[in-house]
Amino acid sequence: LENVGYTARHHTFFEMLGNFSFGDYFKNDAIAFAWEFLTEVLKLPEDKLWISVYKDDDEAAAIWKDEIGINPDRIVRLGEEDNFWSMGDTGPCGPCSEIYYDHGDHIPGTPPGSDGDEGDRYVEIWNLVFMQFNRDSSGEMTPLPKPSVDTGMGLERIAAVMQGVNSNYDTDFFKSLIDVSESLLSNGGNVSHKVIADHIRSTSFLIADNVLPENEGRGYVLRRILRRAIRYGFTFLNTKEPFIYKLVNTLSKQMGEYFPELKAQKQLITNVIKEEENSFLRTLDQGLVLLDGIIKNTTGTEVSGKKAFELFDTYGFPIDLTGLILSEKGMTLNEKDFNSELEKQKTRSRAAAIVETDDWVIIEEDAEEEFIGYDTLEADVKITRYRKVSSKKEGDQYQLVFNHTPFYPEGGGQVGDKGYLEDIHGDVLYVLNTKKENNVIIHFTKNLPKNVREPFTAVVDQKQRQRTSANHSATHLLHQALREVLGTHVAQKGSAVHSKHLRFDFSHFSKLTPEE
Repeated sequence: LENVGYTARHHTFFEMLGNFSFGDYFKNDAIAFAWEFLTEVLKLPEDKLWISVYKDDDEAAAIWKDEIGINPDRIVRLGEEDNFWSMGDTGPCGPCSEIYYDHGDHIPGTPPGSDGDEGDRYVEIWNLVFMQFNRDSSGEMTPLPKPSVDTGMGLERIAAVMQGVNSNYDTDFFKSLIDVSESLLSNGGNVSHKVIADHIRSTSFLIADNVLPENEGRGYVLRRILRRAIRYGFTFLNTKEPFIYKLVNTLSKQMGEYFPELKAQKQLITNVIKEEENSFLRTLDQGLVLLDGIIKNTTGTEVSGKKAFELFDTYGFPIDLTGLILSEKGMTLNEKDFNSELEKQKTRSRAAAIVETDDWVIIEEDAEEEFIGYDTLEADVKITRYRKVSSKKEGDQYQLVFNHTPFYPEGGGQVGDKGYLEDIHGDVLYVLNTKKENNVIIHFTKNLPKNVREPFTAVVDQKQRQRTSANHSATHLLHQALREVLGTHVAQKGSAVHSKHLRFDFSHFSKLTPEE
């Protein structure tokens, strides 16, 4: 933009325009600023620009016609679907005014608001949302005390206009990436190269922001985007080897000056993408063979949801990928059966986790149960309440609550203490586990004491506590070692600390080598 007269004044304008209260000026200045930038700074021909306003927004229409001087033939009124923006069913909302660019009659397409196929000739490059109203749950709209303007300008669409091309993919934003992709693979001009160029940008920026491929959350979004690009290369460009990671260097050169994190994290981005490519290509190779067998054994055009679930559950083949491949072959997936199998699996998991509990039997009211296990591993205690619990996994057990306890409850990945209770007669009852529930420490036993109202001596297994504590400290040392050896992108994702072993879950893009 520096090459087309972009000035500090315009920069200040853009900073404020994102969400600025205009007060008395409101629409007039917002519209004037947009028009000034497009026609005086970027020098776009005025007769190439079309305007749309909300169907009932006479004010905006009048500003465009009377103050800006737009030919009324190039001002169209559109309905709520196109020219009214809202956060949701309720909240701030308001009419929009959009600016379109006409790429010329050599491109198929009709003006905004026309019936039929709109094509690619007229492209929206600017949107002004006039945040005027607040809509309540009944649908009634009242004026906002401080109206504002939320504007969106399509940077790549503007670039396409300025560079004299019709598609974003023909701009220099994408051209260099597409050229490298085509040089690495065959089928120049194949649309898959555009998909890959688009996806390498999004995945690289995500990884640069310390997002790594995972099976949930934002890491799963990254994994799905990356796998879609891999799948395009595998299916449409006939490549069975990793290649997308080779585009990272080009992207870093292209955008690294403006986004230095791309340069700083280039090696990490490259390694993550390459490892994900290797992993998913193996899954694709196996899964596509199995899916092909399912398709061949299918009578008609609908594939069994049960078979698709087996492919998903046993082999990890993404169900959305199965659906996409089937649609390309003119076939459909029985989603009802697939969802039924998925729900059965969830039901089995839930059933295994169900715990039935009796009501608490209160022996003595005690507002607070104090943990004293940092100072002592043995203490005289009283049972204040108990209840019976039953589960498929553990069978019948009892949960006991003491007035105070030396037993450390499960937490932070560390297992709860074990030990025993000894009554005044010398009888011993073993404590099998200790947990915390609703801020209360609960002790698990197989049976109830003969007399729950007697005093007891609670004794923690000292050797187990010491070994467990040492393993807990070891997880923190291991975490630091991983960050030093593998890189600072390593983050803890969970742990299980026992007396005889520990497990430490962490984020990394590949298996560790023996040396690591």
